[in-house]
Amino acid sequence: MALKRVIPCLDVDAGRVVKGTNFVGLRDAGDPVELAERYDAEGADELVFLDITASHEKRETIVELARRTADNVFIPFTIGGGIRSVEDAQAVLDAGADKVSVNSAALARPELLTELADHFGAQCVVIAIDAKRDGEPPNASPTCGAPAGWFGGGWGVYVNGGRKRVEGLDAVGWAREAVERGAGEVLLTSMDRDGTNDGYDIELTRAVADAVPVPVIASGGAGELGHLSEAIAAGGADAVLCASIFHYGRYRVREAKERLAADGIPVRL
Repeated sequence: MALKRVIPCLDVDAGRVVKGTNFVGLRDAGDPVELAERYDAEGADELVFLDITASHEKRETIVELARRTADNVFIPFTIGGGIRSVEDAQAVLDAGADKVSVNSAALARPELLTELADHFGAQCVVIAIDAKRDGEPPNASPTCGAPAGWFGGGWGVYVNGGRKRVEGLDAVGWAREAVERGAGEVLLTSMDRDGTNDGYDIELTRAVADAVPVPVIASGGAGELGHLSEAIAAGGADAVLCASIFHYGRYRVREAKERLAADGIPVRL
C-alpha cells in the first residue's frame, strides 16, 4: 500500500503565515520559512504554500518565497497563488518548488492545466478546489458535463476567498475535468470546515476520491488527530493537509504520523 502523507499548509499573506476560519478572521502564525524548517525537522512529507495575496501583487513575491524555502528545506513543496501561465510556473519551479498549485486561473482558462502538464508533467500540476456544500442544485455545465439535477447533495466551486460561486460548476465534476486536462493531484478544501477544527468533510472527500484516478489531498477542518485517520480511511484521501493544529502548537507532525501508524495507516516515520 502506498504511504499516506501529512502535509502542513502555510497560507501566506504579505510575507507572513496566517490562518482564519472559513477563509476570514486571519491571524498571524509566523514566518513561512521558519515554520517550514520546523515541519521538515518534525517529519512532514511535503509542504504547501498558498500565497493568498499573490493575485494582487507581483510574481516576484512567490518566486522569492520558493527560493528561500529551497535553500532551507529538504522535502518537496508546492507553491500556489498567482500562477497564471507556463512562465509563472517556470519561475517558481526554477526557484526550487517541486509543484505548482492553480485555482482561479484554471477556472478562468482550463487550458492552462494542459499547458502546464505538457511542459512540466502532470506530477508537477496540482488543481486546488475550494468547495462549499450547496443549498441549491448546480446548473448544467457546458465544460464538465455536471448534471442540472441534484442527486442527493452537491458542492459548489468558489473563488475569491470563498466569496464568489462559479456558476455552472460542481466540485466533483470540476475535479474530474481538471484531471482529464492534466492535473496530477487534487487539493480539495472544504470551505464549510476550514478552520473550524470539526474534522474534514468526509462525504466531499470520498466523492472526489472516487471520481478521479489521481491522489486527493483532504483539506479544511482538522482539529484532532483522529480526523486525519478518518479522512484517509473513510474519505479515501491520499494525504491530509493541516494548518492551525500545527501552527499554534496543538500537535506536532510526528504525533500526527504516529497516530496514523497506530490506526493502521502506512506512513513514513
